[in-house]
Amino acid sequence: MKKTILKQSLHPRNRYQGSYDLERLSAINPHLSDWLITTPDGRRSVNFSEPKAVRALNQALLKQYYDLNWQLSDGFLCPPVPGRADYLHYIADLLSEDIQGPVQGAADVLDIGCGANCIYPLIGYAEYGWRFTGTDIHPASVTAANAIVAANPGLQQAIRIRLQKNPAAIFNGILRKTDFYHLTICNPPFHSSAEDAQQGSARKIRNLGIDKRSPLNFAGQHNELWCSGGERGFITRMIHESVIFAGQAGWFTSLVSKKENLLPLTSLLRSCGAAQIRILEMGQGQKQSRILAWSFHQEDQRRKLLRRR
Repeated sequence: MKKTILKQSLHPRNRYQGSYDLERLSAINPHLSDWLITTPDGRRSVNFSEPKAVRALNQALLKQYYDLNWQLSDGFLCPPVPGRADYLHYIADLLSEDIQGPVQGAADVLDIGCGANCIYPLIGYAEYGWRFTGTDIHPASVTAANAIVAANPGLQQAIRIRLQKNPAAIFNGILRKTDFYHLTICNPPFHSSAEDAQQGSARKIRNLGIDKRSPLNFAGQHNELWCSGGERGFITRMIHESVIFAGQAGWFTSLVSKKENLLPLTSLLRSCGAAQIRILEMGQGQKQSRILAWSFHQEDQRRKLLRRR
């Protein structure tokens, strides 16, 4: 199992390096100016405790760098764009090792739990020209994601969204016999319960240095934020199902936010017969995360397979 060194900053190809140009972003999306604040040390920033503020920032960022029109209804998870872009850049490096060439337009990607925001398919297509299938168990999320795709000319040929009708399944019911994906990606539900999610929001409020009386609301449907067993339980189920569909993906990948989950998950992968296991460290300042990637193909076999696709 290979492991990269600990990262303290965004991937070198990430467009969102350094501080945001809030003046320029507010010109792109005037609604953002409603959510600008001055921090105790005198800096201009965004009120990240408010989902509407994060949504306005995302709209500006996606328009600035990708000319994407992005709308998200209240109540759905509003993800930070830079961190989502990082995931895609790191798995692009992983794919590049296999195909030993440029990855532009070279991949079919399955996004497990794409959510209403559809953020990974949008950035993945804009950055690399990849084709995406996004899945979700929530019909309203599927409808919202399809609306975003429809609002951007050309995306309908590159991005399709499928409803997972069985909430207990991950790949089963989605992967068809003739499907093959270079990569599967997933940002699994982090929490194990609504109470755990609420406590997590409270910690975010404290870390942002915002008045504790501020609303503890980072938005998100329950299936976006928590599930039985939390992150570890979800990825465990994913690993077991990936064994069944081992031949239909070059790499299976998932974000792992909790470092303590790595040991039991990698142990499970070994017992399930994974031929290769990779841990890709990511970081943005003090926030650390990582991607767990596994394949049931030996390196030479996988490289031949991916180059033919």
